Amino acid sequence: MTRTAASPAPAGAAPRPPRTDTPGTKPPGTDAPGTDAPGTEAPGTEAPGTEAPGTEAPGTEAPGTEPGRTEPGATRAARPAPVTPAGAVRRPSAARRALSAVAVPALALALGIGVWYAVSYLLLDPARRFLLPPPHQVVSRSLADPTHLEPMLQALGVTARIAAIGFVLAALIGVGAGATMNQARWIERLVYPYAVMLQVIPVLAIVPLIGLWFGFGTGSRIIVCVMIALFPVITNTHFGLRSVDKGLHELFTLGRASRLSRLVRLELPAALPSVFTGMRIASGQVVIGAILGDMFFAKGEPGIGTLLDTYRATLRSEDLIAAIALASLFGIAVYTLFTLASQAVVGRWHSSGERR
Repeated sequence: MTRTAASPAPAGAAPRPPRTDTPGTKPPGTDAPGTDAPGTEAPGTEAPGTEAPGTEAPGTEAPGTEPGRTEPGATRAARPAPVTPAGAVRRPSAARRALSAVAVPALALALGIGVWYAVSYLLLDPARRFLLPPPHQVVSRSLADPTHLEPMLQALGVTARIAAIGFVLAALIGVGAGATMNQARWIERLVYPYAVMLQVIPVLAIVPLIGLWFGFGTGSRIIVCVMIALFPVITNTHFGLRSVDKGLHELFTLGRASRLSRLVRLELPAALPSVFTGMRIASGQVVIGAILGDMFFAKGEPGIGTLLDTYRATLRSEDLIAAIALASLFGIAVYTLFTLASQAVVGRWHSSGERR
């Protein structure tokens, strides 16, 4: 094979180094895309036929061996661990949740009753045991006696009615005030200090003034309920309305929605979890306000607070403890009712209403 003579290099150019490749080879860097020179495989890859000793290609097992079975001394490849979805949480079963919801309060109740018996029989001598009679005496002499139980249930009904009226008024005023405060800064600066004042001033300090201004009847009891339950509704409603996503606000702005449409269709639905949180808090406080109103405003039908004051003055400890227990059960029932309402309304789309 004859090689063509190279043309002379131009004057002043550097001499070209002589070619050292042998015939049939290509200069480095001229390989076709996707092909590699022998011996230049990426780390971890092997050329065919270069498997490590003890490894075999599929289907090349020795006669008498089962597929997938490794001989002694051979290393079995680790199976990939099952992949769980990101963020998946294993929830307990419904039976376990129900058992936990019943067993834990029952255990706490049994422990409290045991401490009660210990105080009655170990710390109090028989002459002073009337201060804290044991649980079985409270049940037998008060709760199981219709002549003692019926007046308590009637008084509890009066207290429940006053608490319901006070709660409805507190919810309406609180949601309205929170929505109004969200419309303009100057309204927030005007209303919010007085809402805080209602929370920090002790109700017992202004009860005499309420009696002088509004009388000592049912109206004053309702006013006390509203004053105690109003603050959590206002603050939680205002917080929920201020926490609406700004992107949704911009979407309503692009649609040229009116202020009323924005409030009804965007802000109030988005604030429902916070509103229900405030109402749950207010539902417990309104029961306290109703009982305090019964104690200080005794005109009209007696409530459970009125009976508590009477039992305290006459040292009827069994009836006093029974009335306290009934009032506590009523407060728990009201709080549970609003918890279930919150789960029914916002539990489908917000985490605050989920059952845990």
